[in-house]
Amino acid sequence: MVARLSPTNPLPWLIALFCLIWSSVFAVARLGLAHCPPLTLLSIRFALAALVALALALALRERLPRGRAVLMLALIGIANHALYLGLSYLGMRHVPAGLTAIIVSANPVLTALLAALVLDERLNGRKLAGLALGVVGVAFILRHRIVAGTDAWLDMLWPLAALVALSGGAILFKRIGLAGGGFGGLAVQLAAAALFLAFPAWGLEGGLAAVEPVAEFWFSLAYQVVLASVIAYAIWFHLLRVSTATAASAWHFLIPPLGVLFGWLIMDEQVMWADFAGIVPVAAGIWLVTRSRTPLRSQSPR
Repeated sequence: MVARLSPTNPLPWLIALFCLIWSSVFAVARLGLAHCPPLTLLSIRFALAALVALALALALRERLPRGRAVLMLALIGIANHALYLGLSYLGMRHVPAGLTAIIVSANPVLTALLAALVLDERLNGRKLAGLALGVVGVAFILRHRIVAGTDAWLDMLWPLAALVALSGGAILFKRIGLAGGGFGGLAVQLAAAALFLAFPAWGLEGGLAAVEPVAEFWFSLAYQVVLASVIAYAIWFHLLRVSTATAASAWHFLIPPLGVLFGWLIMDEQVMWADFAGIVPVAAGIWLVTRSRTPLRSQSPR
């Protein structure tokens, strides 16, 4: 997949917007988590985002999903929204936002391996080299933080489990073969995620009574609903539709340095030189994985 920057090709701009939103939302979410338990925050976020996505679908006169597609979209929503973000947010009670972004950014590696097994996507030498460079960059950042004593391995099990959920959701999306969905499909996913988390949020966290409705909470919630749950996920599923799961997921390698940067800017989290030194092999890995001799063309997921 080649994303050449030009006024007539919106893909590079979509990728840039996706990376900025996806990496910044970890830090913005921690602002909200200071005033609301994680599962409650997510159930509210998903419910509101589902309404926004449905309103957009109706405004654009999209054909809403029906029958089997609703069930399949609900399963994808549980994996890609409820499980992935639920585990990430539970982990961010102990793990910095920047480190969570670093761990989740390993998504391209796990997705590529699963895609080779399940979707028969070919892993040639160039892609393997690119994935290896991405792993080296992320591992370099991760190891340096562990050796420095700022983070513990046990706390990382939460974002590691979130990583499995995100990769599994991407493979499920491609495997099921949903050619469209648009904002209507996104609304189904978000509604399913909201329902999936509503009961544990109510039973374990006390529901809405646990929310501290201060300005910082409302800002964090609005950012997550509009930018993260609607815009970023719409871009993510578009990338999955127009490219292979491996190529689309490769852009997650940009999340570590950006996630650490936003963690520092928004939450004043500690930043180390290794966090930014690791971007060199990461950038090279993205270029190798997404590079192609043929221009990108739209294709339906298998």
